[in-house]
Amino acid sequence: MTESIRMNVVKGVDEMKALSRGLKREGKTIAFVPTMGALHEGHLTLMAEGKKRADALVASVFVNPAQFGPGEDYKKYTRDTEGDLDKMRRTGVDVAFFPVPEEIYPPGFQTYVEVTELEKPLCGASRHGHFRGVATVVLKLFNIVKPDVALFGRKDYQQLLVIKRMVRDLDLDVEIVGMPIVREASGLAMSSRNAYLSEEQKARACSLSKALGEIKRKFDGGERDASALLESGKRVLSDSSAGEIDYLEIRNGDTLEEVKLASPGDVAALAVKVGRARLIDNIEL
Repeated sequence: MTESIRMNVVKGVDEMKALSRGLKREGKTIAFVPTMGALHEGHLTLMAEGKKRADALVASVFVNPAQFGPGEDYKKYTRDTEGDLDKMRRTGVDVAFFPVPEEIYPPGFQTYVEVTELEKPLCGASRHGHFRGVATVVLKLFNIVKPDVALFGRKDYQQLLVIKRMVRDLDLDVEIVGMPIVREASGLAMSSRNAYLSEEQKARACSLSKALGEIKRKFDGGERDASALLESGKRVLSDSSAGEIDYLEIRNGDTLEEVKLASPGDVAALAVKVGRARLIDNIEL
């Protein structure tokens, strides 16, 4: 398929399944980029890579209620259907899939997927049930779209590990590709939730990547004590009055287990609430 072919916009689950079956019958491979919309350059980078890796590119927009906890921003989450469709067209998406909650979670729905250990730390510690919602909806989308390859951003590092583990543990026939974090010129990791920030809050939010950069600078300089590395990052956040720190931790890059001495491949990760936006970021050591 080429960018000149009109993008197919699909809402129904059965219609999406039929399209995927048709592509498979034609011998075409499918790349898939699942999103919650409010698309930015990070999403479009995933889509551009997907175009390179398969014959047909499917991208979905679904704000998943199952991954939001009580009091979180499900109802206020940015939705921009027309803007998202325009960006998808310009990026060369072949099929735009916009399912509705009533089809993804029909009446009586009661089956969920849990990746038990990887769910527990970091975001899972403060967002109980979040990754159960993520794993469940991603598995459902995989079953509907039947992709050969699916692309995810490394900004959501824990999510990426959860999905990779689910794919391994359940023998799913899909390749998972993690793509580098895309950042604004200031260093702020691109996120749909950045739209919540005022200019002053955006300036403070830049300290998140600076804190992680300071941790990596100390690590590259030979420091291995995790406590000392984290203290250097906390100083950056404190000096900039970034916001309320949910966590700033160094974890094993594969298992997310806590480490006392950092090693190459470990990940420094944080979550900070800036205004009403809860922002996450990470860096590999």
